[in-house]
Amino acid sequence: MSALGSAPAPPVRTLFITGASSGIGQALAEYYAARGAQLGLCARRAEALEQLAARWPGQVHCYPLDVTDAAALRAAGDDFMARLGVPDIVVANAGISMGTLSEHAEDLDAIRRVMDTNFFGMAATFSPFIGSMRRAGHGRLVGVASVAGIRGLPGSEAYSASKAAVITYLESLRVELRPSGIKVVTLCPGYIRTPMTAANPFPMPFLMSADAAAARFARAIDQGRSYVVVPWQMGIVARVLRLLPNAVYDRLMVGAPRKPRQASGE
Repeated sequence: MSALGSAPAPPVRTLFITGASSGIGQALAEYYAARGAQLGLCARRAEALEQLAARWPGQVHCYPLDVTDAAALRAAGDDFMARLGVPDIVVANAGISMGTLSEHAEDLDAIRRVMDTNFFGMAATFSPFIGSMRRAGHGRLVGVASVAGIRGLPGSEAYSASKAAVITYLESLRVELRPSGIKVVTLCPGYIRTPMTAANPFPMPFLMSADAAAARFARAIDQGRSYVVVPWQMGIVARVLRLLPNAVYDRLMVGAPRKPRQASGE
């Protein structure tokens, strides 16, 4: 029994997180690890994952892989569930951002890579777990989208398109899985201080640290919220942008700063 006046300790949970080697994914991993969770962490950079495992011995299982490799994700998911059972939370966070312009033929490969990583990689992340979560009757699938997916940003054709696809995909999945007891959570970051945003050569309003964002996202995940924008100020901006007529939006955005072509991060 807990001491008088103290809250009961939260249950130890299991999470599977992609893109865990830096940025929001790493911050979420550290947030939950500090609270005793068991973690399956995926990223391309094995060394970064091993550093997290060293910080949290016995809590971290490392899966170095690229999320565009569906077979590797399936194997990692199966291994994680064989060790720890059906995860309570799966976070599809892996993503890349590149400035792209369709007029340049050499950018087409970059456009495909962004879509494969940000959209297909999310579906490939969730796929190994949905059947087991259905049978268990619970679980949370968490997808990291972006405010950039609300309206198309100049110079970010691939990134905005991929995040718009993610937002709609998560909505479809949420409705599809509602009767099963599985909750689907859409996280829409604004500007978060990560290696990805470090490449942006322009002011970033309401810039927030990854640790602060992770704490807010974790609260939304725990509450099972369907959609959340962090920081909240960007949520207001997103609502306004969504409501603007095309003619007004186009005039406002035509001179907006652009991400440099081929600048990328995870």
